Amino acid sequence: MGDELIIALPKGRILEEALPLLYAAGIEPEAAFTDDSSRALKFGTNIPGLSLIRVRAFDAATFVAFGAAHVGIAGNDVLMEFGYSEIYSPVDLGIGKCRLSVAEPAEQAANDDPRSWSHVRVATKYPNITRKHFAARGVQAECVKLNGAMELAPALGLTSRIVDLVSSGRTLVENGLVEVEKIADVSSRLIVNRAAFKMRAAEIGALVERFRKVAGDASAA
Repeated sequence: MGDELIIALPKGRILEEALPLLYAAGIEPEAAFTDDSSRALKFGTNIPGLSLIRVRAFDAATFVAFGAAHVGIAGNDVLMEFGYSEIYSPVDLGIGKCRLSVAEPAEQAANDDPRSWSHVRVATKYPNITRKHFAARGVQAECVKLNGAMELAPALGLTSRIVDLVSSGRTLVENGLVEVEKIADVSSRLIVNRAAFKMRAAEIGALVERFRKVAGDASAA
């Protein structure tokens, strides 16, 4: 790792929620960062030697785990799915709150009892979490890996159930699905590469404390 300190930020809704925390921590991205027409992925900040990269939500943890970024923001759903031992997650930022749930068609759920399941076929972006969850219940899970449009799987006969993130539940309702089991509550965490933390303890430790303070202030507001 070079002298430059890099923070990996996820694109999309989480980034929108993370930006106020970033500014509150005293980190101001260059103007291009908030320019929707910009195709750049790496940006400078008001702090010399501190840069930001903007990546897919599922990739932020990978960039940090493999040392391409020193610090990042990732949902605990991603951390649970990949289980990177190289990552330390010291701060729950309290943003990106939702839940990871099992859902199935409403008409199926009306006569279904999850306690009776012995085998399930599930469409999900989270095969590792899904298998572990059902294995703990003694249920064999056959996972069909999809990266989006999970809600279509039951309607088109691909699988009878899905495991996906749920926020308001509106997407499920509009596709005739209902939640039948919650696997985990989800929120976004500040994550740190363990090797980088050892090598640059003072610098990264100070950054962690900045985020710890602003996350605490936000939750108290």
